[in-house]
Amino acid sequence: MERRDFLLNSALLTAFTGLSQTAFGESSHGILPDGIKPVLLPSLPPLDHKGSSDIRVWIRTSMTNGLFSSVECAVAPKTMGPAPHWHKELDELMFVLEGTASVLVGDEVVQVEAGGWHLRPRMIKHTFFNASDKPLRFVDMYFNQPFEEFLEKIYHQLTPENGFPRGSAALSRERDVLNEKFGLFYGANSGEERAAIVKKYGLK
Repeated sequence: MERRDFLLNSALLTAFTGLSQTAFGESSHGILPDGIKPVLLPSLPPLDHKGSSDIRVWIRTSMTNGLFSSVECAVAPKTMGPAPHWHKELDELMFVLEGTASVLVGDEVVQVEAGGWHLRPRMIKHTFFNASDKPLRFVDMYFNQPFEEFLEKIYHQLTPENGFPRGSAALSRERDVLNEKFGLFYGANSGEERAAIVKKYGLK
């Protein structure tokens, strides 16, 4: 088995075995832990990227006793994601619903087409972008951390409409606080790396 397949299968097995044992099986005392209940999430229209990118939370960490969360992401054509970064504690698992995700891992860019998965363990530099002429939608799954809270802050609260213009000192301070809280790190050259990707792929 290739290392990539091994890591993916191991992550899925660990995540869903742990979730099933805690959320749907018996605890060490023979009863279910408080705070975990079956949840039905009705279908919704596909998320709109709004000309850039947006997120919608589906599973919250609070719903799984801190084990797992998932977020739907929509990215417009020819749109760059965040600057290359890495996480101290967070493991991410991507499932592409529509389009093709370009994912930078270390210094390599891989293409993840609709129906494909991509696992990004902690402490590995990465980012994503949509280099195609078609919309991209994917689900990101997060383990060990309530990262959906970070994304909601970035996408829906720290916005120009809420008094945080892009490039402002206030926005920079708030992002620094979030980065520290969630163990998210950017290298000294991450801005230059992001600019190079934008230029190479003709992104916005």
